[in-house]
Amino acid sequence: MKTSRLLQIGRICGVAAVSLALFACKVGPDYRRPDAPVPAAYKESPADALEWKPSSPQDGKDRGAWWAIFDDPELDQLERQVNISNQNVKEYEAEYRQAVALLKEAKAQLYPTLTIGGGVQRGGGGGGTAAVSSTVGSGAGGTTRTEITLEPQLSWQPDIWGTVRRQVESRHAGVQVSQADLANAQLSAQATLAADYFDLRAADSLRTLLAQSVSLDRRVLEITENQLKSGTASNGDLAAAQAQLQAAQAQLVAVDQQRGTYEHAIAVLTGHLPSELAIPPAPLAATVPVLPVAVPSTLLERNPGIAAAERQMQQENALIGVAIGAYFPTISLSALGGYAGDPLSKLFNIGNRIWSLGATASDSLFQGGYQVAAVAGARANYDQYVAAYRQTVLSAFQQVEDELLALRVLQQEAQFQKEAVKSAQVASDVALNEFNAGTVAYTTVITAVQTLLADQQSALAIQQNRLVSSVTLIEALGGGWNESQLSHE
Repeated sequence: MKTSRLLQIGRICGVAAVSLALFACKVGPDYRRPDAPVPAAYKESPADALEWKPSSPQDGKDRGAWWAIFDDPELDQLERQVNISNQNVKEYEAEYRQAVALLKEAKAQLYPTLTIGGGVQRGGGGGGTAAVSSTVGSGAGGTTRTEITLEPQLSWQPDIWGTVRRQVESRHAGVQVSQADLANAQLSAQATLAADYFDLRAADSLRTLLAQSVSLDRRVLEITENQLKSGTASNGDLAAAQAQLQAAQAQLVAVDQQRGTYEHAIAVLTGHLPSELAIPPAPLAATVPVLPVAVPSTLLERNPGIAAAERQMQQENALIGVAIGAYFPTISLSALGGYAGDPLSKLFNIGNRIWSLGATASDSLFQGGYQVAAVAGARANYDQYVAAYRQTVLSAFQQVEDELLALRVLQQEAQFQKEAVKSAQVASDVALNEFNAGTVAYTTVITAVQTLLADQQSALAIQQNRLVSSVTLIEALGGGWNESQLSHE
């Protein structure tokens, strides 16, 4: 009879628990992505701008390796070491794993907790001596007995108001935030390395220019010395030629220091000591690839910084539900069953069975407005992240527009500078020939050579800026990343 009653109570409690789970709700606002300012087209992008589509020749490449668009094997080799060895990336990767662990902790709260306890107690009593224990010693016959207990206990706090599920929702969004932050850290390190690499190659090309200038200045110095001996040049001409040579040599030495700094930076970005990396000299790329630019709306999906800001909004939105859930009572269910008796061989008899079922509910009646303030704070925190998200979107579009503008202007500037170099080269050649013939003073040569070198350096700087701007544009566009790469488990 007692066993039948126990089963009935168990069934009733089971049905009640299932009913609670079925009718449970989630308090608090459901998340909807707020509107963000998105233009219909980029202001600085031409109407026929390329899109990321399969028909584009450059889109056949792995978008993850976005730097492949520059077709530089040395750059490719260096970039592939970033995700493996860069310590900043490793830091964000560990942060992502921590977010995953926190999500699993939150999910665990949805399930019952099963514990087991046991004990052994031995006691007895004799005439005139108090019993050791009212439940163990008899106190009359001087007997001694042992009582063994084994009690599994099941406890569960059903998530009736959805507070735990809101925590899970927040933690899941937190995982996605960390995932986007990791992607952003990878992209930032890759872009920084690419920019440093092109700066290093610009230093290599500048060194070549200055070496040519030094060689020319040495030749001019030799001519000036010969003319001084023949009486067609003065000591002032000789001093000017020497000064020109020495200035060019000083610039050449300075470039070596500049190049070394970029090489050291690249070493650290790839997780190496500066002494462990040596990059062979090579000229700066002569061409700048045409970058495919999609419609502006895709930037919200392709930029990991924007994705992180958007996921933070959902994270904070879910915490509003957690705060609201604290208004409602907390309900806990518990069940205990086991055996208590002696000896051990007969412990598991029906007569030794013990059990209990229980339910508790608790709620705060007065907190001095604490919970009202907590909900208001959660809503204000969410509004803060909404503003931060929209500002992130605005900043991203500004960066894209800035780099599109820079590339357009630099391309036009490069064309004019190319013509300027051609003209300066002709003027320098004519001046040098006339100087060799003795028809012009050395000051004419100095002026022409300095103008040529300055124009060549300007052309090199423009090409360097074009390549670096293209890297920055790719970074602003999200590289090869896409929001679909976020975890949706």
